[in-house]
Amino acid sequence: MYVPPAFREDDMEKLVAFMRDNSFATVVSIMNDIPVASHIPVVVTVENGVVKLSGHLAKANSQWQSFGLGETLAIFHGPHAYISPSLYEKKESVPTWNYIAVHAYGLSQVITLEDAPELMDQMIDEMIETYDSDYKSQWEDLSDHFREGMMNGIIAFEMTVTKLEGKYKLSQNRSHYDQSNVAQSLLQSTETNVQSIGAAMKQNLETDVESSK
Repeated sequence: MYVPPAFREDDMEKLVAFMRDNSFATVVSIMNDIPVASHIPVVVTVENGVVKLSGHLAKANSQWQSFGLGETLAIFHGPHAYISPSLYEKKESVPTWNYIAVHAYGLSQVITLEDAPELMDQMIDEMIETYDSDYKSQWEDLSDHFREGMMNGIIAFEMTVTKLEGKYKLSQNRSHYDQSNVAQSLLQSTETNVQSIGAAMKQNLETDVESSK
């Protein structure tokens, strides 16, 4: 991902929090020299300072066959908004788009019920706990036959993240006046996505002010 210095975010805690808040990821890998992608929810954990992602694909989704053969990329998308040059103090400016995104690179290990039942159970438990904790008792009450049938229809994976890239493109390359004006304009929007970028810009400005004291 192209990340100019002004937009780079390296704080791992901040990136992990963002990934958890936007955990419906795009998982990309290479099969037969062709990029392939799946859109799936993942669970983000941190163990001894190492970030790990876990999730699963349908067994019929052949992308899982690429796991372990090369690097995997998980893309986490956040809010985004069009920025009109009319909001800038300098009239000779160009339009752009503000957004937040995190790229996680790493190696993925395939997990199947047949080869690693304990790891498969752990992945399912973490997924339920993260996305639907109230469903846990119902899942546990299902028959072994039904649960095993469900788990035999998927391929789980655990990805150990080796590199994180965070891009918070929030007009940091503009003047404080421009940033403040853009943020206020976005906050007045009726679109939640646009408001979220405005809120992120406002928070970033407030952080900059505090850090300069």
